[in-house]
Amino acid sequence: MKKSFFKKPKPKRKKAKKFFFFLLFILTVTFTYQFLNHSNIIIDDKELVEVLLSNQTETSVLKKIITTLFPTKKEAIKTLIKANYKGLITEEKEKKTVPTMIKKANKPLIYIYNTHQTEEYTPSSLVEYSIMPTVQMNNYILEDRFEEKNYETIVEEKNIKEVLNKNGWNYAKSYQASRIFLEEAKRNYPTLKYFIDVHRDSLPKERTTVTLNNKSYTTILFLIGLENPNYAKNLEFTEKINAKINEKYPGLSKGIYKKQGAGVNGVYNQDFSPYTILVEMGGPENTIDEVLNTSLAFSECFLEVIDEYEL
Repeated sequence: MKKSFFKKPKPKRKKAKKFFFFLLFILTVTFTYQFLNHSNIIIDDKELVEVLLSNQTETSVLKKIITTLFPTKKEAIKTLIKANYKGLITEEKEKKTVPTMIKKANKPLIYIYNTHQTEEYTPSSLVEYSIMPTVQMNNYILEDRFEEKNYETIVEEKNIKEVLNKNGWNYAKSYQASRIFLEEAKRNYPTLKYFIDVHRDSLPKERTTVTLNNKSYTTILFLIGLENPNYAKNLEFTEKINAKINEKYPGLSKGIYKKQGAGVNGVYNQDFSPYTILVEMGGPENTIDEVLNTSLAFSECFLEVIDEYEL
C-alpha cells in the first residue's frame, strides 16, 4: 500500500492540541482571577473598619462574628477583612469622651435577637469562602456600640430552627419560638428592659438602599403589630427612635409599618414589653458593609433615645 504524501504528521497535530489547551487554561485562569479580584468586598468606611479591627480581645466584634457565626471560616474572614483595610488602622482608636451610664455588673438592659435568623444578605466576595452573611451579624455591631456606653447587652445565640423542629412547628411559628427565648432571657436576667428583634426586608436593592454623604446605607423599616392590645406604648417608643433617625440621617428610615388582620402575625412579641421593637435593615441584595453602616447609625440613634430613660 502506498503512503499518502498529503497526510499531516501526527506530532504536529499533538503539539497544536497541547498549545490550544494550554492557551485555554491560561485564559480561564486569567478570567477567574479578574472576576474574583473585581468582586472583592470594598468597604471604605473608616468608622466601620475601626469597629471591626480596633481591638483583638475576646470581646471584639470581629471575633464574635467569626467565632459564633462562622467558626470554620475564621481565618478566611480575618484575611479578607484585613486585606481590604491594610494600613488603614494602625493603632487602637482613642475612645471619645461621651456621656455614659454607670455600668451595673451582670444587670443587662438590652436583649438583641432574630426571630428569622436565616435571613441573608448578598455574599459579595464572601462567596469565595462559602460564607452567607445573615441578620445575625448586625447583633454584634449593635452590642459593641451599646456596651461602649456601658449598656450591658445580651445577644441571643441559640438556634430558632432547633426549637421549631423540637416542637414540630413550621416557619410560620417562628415568633412562638423566639418568644421562648424572650421569656428565658427575662427569667435569667430580670433587669432586661429593651428588646430588639432584627430582621431583613425582602425588597430589591433599589428599594432598600440609600446614599447619605457619599456613603451607602441600607434603609430601615420599623414594624408595629396592631393586634397587641398595648401597642400604643410600643408605637410611642418606636416613634421616638424613628424621629431621631430622621433628624440625624434623613432618608434612612422608611418609617413605621403597622400590621394587622388575616395572614399576618399582628403582635410580633411586642406584648412582651412596651420597649420591644422590630426593625428591618436592608434586603437580600444589600452588601454587608451597607448593612453594618446602618447598624452603626441605628445604634447611635437608639442610644440617644434610651439615654432619656436611663441617664
